[in-house]
Amino acid sequence: MAYTVGQVAKVARVTVRTLHHYDEIGLLSPSGRTPAGYRRYDEADLQRLQLVLYYRELGFPLEEITAIIDDPAADPAAHLRRQHELLTGRVKRLQEMVEAIEFAMEASKMNIQLTPEERFEVFGDADPEQYEAEVKQRWGDTDAYRESNRRVSRYTKEDWLRNKTENEDWGRRIVALMASGAPADSPEAMDLAEEHRQLIGRWFYECTYEGHTGLADMYLADERFTAYYENMAPGLAAYLNEAIHANAISRA
Repeated sequence: MAYTVGQVAKVARVTVRTLHHYDEIGLLSPSGRTPAGYRRYDEADLQRLQLVLYYRELGFPLEEITAIIDDPAADPAAHLRRQHELLTGRVKRLQEMVEAIEFAMEASKMNIQLTPEERFEVFGDADPEQYEAEVKQRWGDTDAYRESNRRVSRYTKEDWLRNKTENEDWGRRIVALMASGAPADSPEAMDLAEEHRQLIGRWFYECTYEGHTGLADMYLADERFTAYYENMAPGLAAYLNEAIHANAISRA
């Protein structure tokens, strides 16, 4: 059975532009083309894409992924064993890292000293303290929580409005970039991912590259975070996740 590039992108949760980029660099070229020149992927192509995404998730650069999966001495079972070993070693580190990552949308805006009218002006219908109990239970003992709590307790309405403006401006630009077809690992997307990391650091707590990729994974794992970004633009949660990982690999 042959699949269109759009079907493959939907199933694999990547952008069409990413698949085009993989084709351009020889990482994943479709096995067939229609008479009109449109890409057609077969089952073997999907298996290769699965390997690419596995190694991508593990943080391997695209060039190294190509070398690994094109190694004639390796077989599919060897790839699976390698990935299993790498993922098993990563599980403990991820579990520990999750405890230090962002808490319910950048600390859930704890201890906000605003009047009801000011809160509505800044946050609209959203309740910034909706997940306060959950946040405190999960991350209350972390340095990131304490630092964020210390900072936001001093913010005025003007501070929050400035924060809102900066985030909305960033949001408009990343939505526009994704709509333009730029791949999530493009320099422009990575620059916006870096800006996202720096926004967290400027307003809430020092956000390391390791912590930032942990947040990126939570944007897909927690439906509340996914919905936040999907409401900005369908597909944005996965796009931002990929951009953050690519940025961390590039800069860390």
